[in-house]
Amino acid sequence: MNKRTEMAMGETLAIKTSHVFPPDTNHHGTLYGGKLMADIDDIASISATKFARSSVVTASTDSVDFIKPIRVGDAVTLEAKVTWAGRSSMEVFVKVTSEHLLTGERSIAALSFLTFVALGPDGRPTPVPNIVPQSEEERWLNKTAVRRAEHRKRRKKESEELAQYFK
Repeated sequence: MNKRTEMAMGETLAIKTSHVFPPDTNHHGTLYGGKLMADIDDIASISATKFARSSVVTASTDSVDFIKPIRVGDAVTLEAKVTWAGRSSMEVFVKVTSEHLLTGERSIAALSFLTFVALGPDGRPTPVPNIVPQSEEERWLNKTAVRRAEHRKRRKKESEELAQYFK
């Protein structure tokens, strides 16, 4: 199978909508942060796999910014797309929206950036296509990815230095 050399950012879109039930929530009646983080990683991995057309692994979760609580009874929608690609790595943006189903009120509940690495059949990093932004939002996400990648590299180096203290 020949791999593509480039892919439109919109082709990497993955969407998941779920109803928030009481077992998904804490004693405040809001969605557990850890459950949302697992859902974010899941939908981001789907977007990354669609892009790479190979196995992927999560290399980092750069951020999960919780903006508004998601309450029991709400619908929660996660939208993921690849925003930047390197040789074998890619950045995935996830937007989380909550909707009060009785009123139709929608809010941005969380935003997240993750990094994935594509793996070949041998389990080693494998090349990915170029990502092609098309909308104004996509161009902004792609353009600002370089700044996030630099921050990610600095943070990883600091984490590696910190890990030396725990040997």
